[in-house]
Amino acid sequence: MVINELHWSTHATYPVLAALQLFPLLVAAVIGMAGERKWSKPLGILAAGVELLLAVDLYRGFDHQQSAMQFAEQFALFGPVAYHAAADGVTVLFVLLAALTGLLVVLYGPVRGLNPHSRFLTVVFAVQAALMSLLVSVDLFWFTLMSVVQLGLIGYLEWRWATSPEADMALTRFLQFMGTGIVLLLAGTIMLGWNYADTHAGQWSFDLMSLYGTPVDSAIQSLVFFLLFYGLAIRTPLFPLHGWMPLMIEHGSVAVAPIFLLGVKVGVYGMLRFLLPLLPEAVGQWYPYVVAFAMAGIFYAALLAMLQVNMRRLLAFAVVSHTSILVIGMFSINHLAFQGSVLLSVNFGLAITGLFFMAGLVYKRTRTLLLPRLGGLFDHIPFIGVTFLLAGLSIVGMPGTPGFDAAHLILEAAMHRFGALVTIAAALGNVIAAGFLLWAFQRAFLSPLPEGERARAITPASGMELLIAGTLVLVLVIAGFYSEPWLALIEHSLEGLDALYGDHVERIMVE
Repeated sequence: MVINELHWSTHATYPVLAALQLFPLLVAAVIGMAGERKWSKPLGILAAGVELLLAVDLYRGFDHQQSAMQFAEQFALFGPVAYHAAADGVTVLFVLLAALTGLLVVLYGPVRGLNPHSRFLTVVFAVQAALMSLLVSVDLFWFTLMSVVQLGLIGYLEWRWATSPEADMALTRFLQFMGTGIVLLLAGTIMLGWNYADTHAGQWSFDLMSLYGTPVDSAIQSLVFFLLFYGLAIRTPLFPLHGWMPLMIEHGSVAVAPIFLLGVKVGVYGMLRFLLPLLPEAVGQWYPYVVAFAMAGIFYAALLAMLQVNMRRLLAFAVVSHTSILVIGMFSINHLAFQGSVLLSVNFGLAITGLFFMAGLVYKRTRTLLLPRLGGLFDHIPFIGVTFLLAGLSIVGMPGTPGFDAAHLILEAAMHRFGALVTIAAALGNVIAAGFLLWAFQRAFLSPLPEGERARAITPASGMELLIAGTLVLVLVIAGFYSEPWLALIEHSLEGLDALYGDHVERIMVE
């Protein structure tokens, strides 16, 4: 973790991080006050495009040769609560992903007929503002506060636009798990602030730069580690803390809420931004146990996915299985591990976004996602099928997809840290994942319609649907064949973690 930072004016002519947060909030307010107007849809699409351009401008202005945090913005609010935003290469990559997924969600809304559309857009842009705020924050309390706001808004999305008669049960489970995660995250945050105050004459701070330079007593470091880790692992989600997700994905909205929750891996980002830099001793003590649970999660979720007849639940367990591979990479805690986990997080976000969108478009036409009732869709919507297949192959890291380089880095890091057993387990989990995702594609798109099922009038893909699918295909292909720019973007930003764990973990292993 590098503790120095550069003011925004050294890289931009305007505070770009503030713009990324305030612009979608302004759009949400305008659309919300205007109500159902004809111009709300084009305004939403235009605004989401502008937000993506702001993210691209952040990328253009970022100096990837610097290891320091950049674009720093800071001012006090009240007491120990302060606004402090800054960006490194990891931040920039996640911001680009969040802006792209936000644009795709805005395009997807009218395709699925999510009405009243102005209210939908208002909530989507509010979620986008909260998401951008927590991604650029380097204040742990602010990160937690924005997480509360974002999860509350996503809960409203689930409640208002869910598609199942059992949506209330799914929403209740979602709120129970996420509420527990927030309580744990807040408790860990307060303990770190209290620890800072204990060594600074009663002055509290939750700022990453301040907390980083304050040692945490070994007597409480493990407790703080588990509070933060469990609070973030529920969002990731990591086995066995994933119980909310199959229900929510099966009975909630098919695509929109899952994309905001899973397309941008906020739990993984929080671990990289706060957990790993602040608690190295506890991480060094407990990482083998985290990896052990992740190994169990790979096979548990993969085998359950093979048993599913509902495409939604199959994708839910695919998320758990591949999140476990990602966590193995991150907790291999070396240079390759950090690179691979960041790249795999972004690849995973793109791929799962593609899978959920295509599942939503299938549901729009068939009113079911039960695999025994699906078949022959490739004859009617071939490009949607191709996009589903490419997204599935990206998740399992096939060559030519963005997951290939990321998975290779993670497996190499796991081999260095844990040896052959863990690496082979992760690779086998990937093979099983390829099996169930390809099986789902074959069953829904290539197999003939099951005997006894009435033939449906499947409408071809509309222009907007082709735009959504084409954008995903284009981004996945480009990111797959040109991963060097993204590796260069994060290379120097990870030097701090490399230095922190390079000697630290080796010393613990020797002891």
